[in-house]
Amino acid sequence: MKVSIITATCNSSLTVRDTLKSIEEQDYNNIEHIIIDACSVDDTLKIVSEFPHVGKTISERDNGIYDAMNKGIKMATGDVVGILNSDDVYVHPSVVSMVAKSFENEKIQAVYADLQYVQYNDMNKVVRTWRTGAFNKKKFYYGWMPPHPTFFVRKKVYEEIGLFNLSLRSSADYEFMLRVLLKHGLPVHYIPEILVKMRVGGVSNATFKNRIKANKEDRIAWKINGLQPYFFTVFAKPIRKIPQFIKK
Repeated sequence: MKVSIITATCNSSLTVRDTLKSIEEQDYNNIEHIIIDACSVDDTLKIVSEFPHVGKTISERDNGIYDAMNKGIKMATGDVVGILNSDDVYVHPSVVSMVAKSFENEKIQAVYADLQYVQYNDMNKVVRTWRTGAFNKKKFYYGWMPPHPTFFVRKKVYEEIGLFNLSLRSSADYEFMLRVLLKHGLPVHYIPEILVKMRVGGVSNATFKNRIKANKEDRIAWKINGLQPYFFTVFAKPIRKIPQFIKK
């Protein structure tokens, strides 16, 4: 099967090379890497041009990172789609192979794994580890979610249940996973390993650093899917999800 990986960039020259290298070094031989750039004025596009494995690149104005992701999803021709932000990396060359193997089970529609937060200037220095654990619908009602950079889905899932909701500028990833796993209850597989490193302080984890501000959008995410989380019912106010962290 073909695996499409989408990377949204915007003046990402300080970090995108690491992202590109981590995909270039994958041992899986059927990867389509798509770059969606937001008119970068630094060396981002020059760096991208140095990596022949990149299959498609566009650079144009967008309405935020989730709009860029939606563009990439529409362009993707793979059977499976993953999203790796421009300051994230896969931790070893067999990440995509492991994900693809999980999708050999035709019933599985989504796959996720664990993630590490690392220092922005030194990816060998681990700040925290996000251990998600095996999926259980009840966990969503207590604030659980998978790390989005580890979340892969079949392309047909996007085609059938829709793309990222751009009205939710900080919780669009959360709402999408809520829609996939809870509202539609699609079969999912958990890989109990760290597959992605995410830099602390980068654009891709800005939402995490503003969890309190995202509370309102989380509540909207549940409402538009016709769902009512337990926390919202008991406390009559949104309580933002807190990943299970293990300090290193």
